[in-house]
Amino acid sequence: MTHSIALQFLNGLSLAALLFLLASGFTLTFGLARVVNMAHGAYYLIGGYLGLQVVVWTGSFSLGVVAGGLSVVAINFAVDRTLITRTKGDPLLQVLLTIGITYVIAETALLIWGGDPMRVPQPDWARGPVVLPGDVFYPRYRFLLIVLGLAVAALLWALYRLTPMGAIVRAGVDDREMTEALGVNITLLFTLVFALAAFLAGASGVLGGAFLTLYPHAEWDILILALVVVIIGGLGSIEGAMAGSLFVGLIDSFGRWLLPEAAGFMLFGPMAVLLLLRPQGLFGRAH
Repeated sequence: MTHSIALQFLNGLSLAALLFLLASGFTLTFGLARVVNMAHGAYYLIGGYLGLQVVVWTGSFSLGVVAGGLSVVAINFAVDRTLITRTKGDPLLQVLLTIGITYVIAETALLIWGGDPMRVPQPDWARGPVVLPGDVFYPRYRFLLIVLGLAVAALLWALYRLTPMGAIVRAGVDDREMTEALGVNITLLFTLVFALAAFLAGASGVLGGAFLTLYPHAEWDILILALVVVIIGGLGSIEGAMAGSLFVGLIDSFGRWLLPEAAGFMLFGPMAVLLLLRPQGLFGRAH
């Protein structure tokens, strides 16, 4: 029983690490630019497929992760400059537009890669089990993903909380107009944050595709979880993304194990209660 609990806890942490990589940029994009980009799940999917193609061509998993991230940066830049920029100030139009973009990307991926689930090949150095205290055997790749998630979380937190750029981002989240009035180049700031969010989305698609697989409609499955993370944690908060990812990862893992028929309720029920008590999320600020 103890081993089973430990395994489910680690499964929750590995999913939380993946969700944090996806949702951290997502929440900053929402909080800073007030852009409702529902195509974030599609960026995860297309980044995973493109990264998979690079891994197949080159045999390098690391190169696939980088290629998946950079390709989504380019796609997001093109989408933002040609389409999303025309919808600023209209959240409903943004939602409709980015949902349409999601369908275009998903159908394009289906046309190119087909409808069968595909897995990104794991690197040789990440295969096999790792033995943890208590004689717990756990897949090495998923354990390394937890370590990577913790490292990225620490790096983003330090960047967000301890650097001048982080202070500007926090100011932009709290009061965009005043920050712009003080002479900050908000457009450049938005571009950098959007690029970071897109890179993390594409890279997480490759990382997630190595154990969750890539398949049609994965964009919606992962987007729903990322939205729950953002809602629970609060817009524009790295700490909120950490807490929300941990909550969703652990609840999803233990819920599917203990009460599979009620796993959805265990995830969305607490979110509904939180929205009633604290609509801005755990770490978000009321505007």
